[in-house]
Amino acid sequence: MTETRVLDDLLCFDLYSLSRMVTALYRPVLEPHGLTYPQYLVLVSLTRLGTCSIGDIGRATRLDHGTLTPLLRRLADRGLLTLDRSAADARSVTVSLTPDGEALRPVFHEAQCHLGESLGMTEQQVRRLQTTLHQLAEHLDNPA
Repeated sequence: MTETRVLDDLLCFDLYSLSRMVTALYRPVLEPHGLTYPQYLVLVSLTRLGTCSIGDIGRATRLDHGTLTPLLRRLADRGLLTLDRSAADARSVTVSLTPDGEALRPVFHEAQCHLGESLGMTEQQVRRLQTTLHQLAEHLDNPA
């Protein structure tokens, strides 16, 4: 076994290294806009969910509160989203895209196209892979 193949029998390593490689594919599209991959996930979630709670974004992105809160503050500081506290309950915060955040929609589409081209897979192969990954995530979220 060569040194570069020493972890090939570990499924966890395959998933980890593939995740890092796929995330890196987004970098050339996102970096010019000053966005990280987790920020991209939050912004795309907001384009699909509309105004929502921090909890809704956390569930959609699978990012924990400790990661999400500073990330949201940075995006709000950049003017890409707003964080509004409820007058009735100061613990409740709603998140909304600003017009500057909405203006990034074409970038999100470009990122998806770039990923699709980079993977070298047919759309059918991608959908099959996604189905398998969704099934695995569902199983881990709801173990029998």
